[in-house]
Formats: sequence, C-alpha cells, structure tokens
Amino acid sequence: MPGYTIKNLMELDDATGGSVPGLEARFARSHIDSEHLGLTHMKYGPDTRTPFGHSHREQEEVYVVVSGSGQVKLDDEILDVGTWDVVRVAPATIRAFHSGPDGLELLIVGSDRPADGDGVPGPDDFWPAA
Repeated sequence: MPGYTIKNLMELDDATGGSVPGLEARFARSHIDSEHLGLTHMKYGPDTRTPFGHSHREQEEVYVVVSGSGQVKLDDEILDVGTWDVVRVAPATIRAFHSGPDGLELLIVGSDRPADGDGVPGPDDFWPAA
C-alpha cells in the first residue's frame, strides 16, 4: 500500500441517508486509510439544525467553517460562527450546529478514537425551543 491516499470528498456517500433534511455528511476516515485522523465534510442547507448534540469519550475535534455562517451550541453556550472560523471542542463538550440563511459548510478533523467510535448522543432537547 502506498504512503498516501487521494479521495474526493464529494464522491463519498452521504452518511445521513436523507434522515435529516438539509444536512449532508461524508466521513472520510476509512476511505483514506487513516490510522490516526478522521475527516468529515458536513453541509447544512439554509436554516438547518442538527436535531441533537453529541460529545465523545476520547476524541477531540476541530471544526473549520469553509463557507456560510451559523451558530454552534457548546454545552449551554450558543456562539456565532462564520467563514474560516476554527472551533476546537474537547471530548466531553456537547456540540451541535445550526446554519444561517446561506447555509453552513464544515470540515471536521478528529483525532484517534476507538475503532468502533466513541460518540455519545446528547439529550433530545439540546437546543432551546424556537
């Protein structure tokens, strides 16, 4: 096997399977044969919210806003984010995004984690009522 991998993120299947209208997610870790890094592309349509938050047992993540704007909820704090903002999130912090009127596109980089994943679903009522 060569010491590199090249894949086009947009050629990977949308992992949401349409379960969240307006949200696409492409997880590249297994497609790039990575042992230590995870890479995900997420694209939110206008005014689309991840319906629940999540945290991790071990994995730290970095979110890079590559286009659009919106909000990130980190535990009980809601913050505005825009193009080229970088958000580092510690494993135990519950996080979720809500896109603005132009949508939101993210690249997410994760660190080592157990082979079967270490995501922990957050509460169903993570976002305040609209």
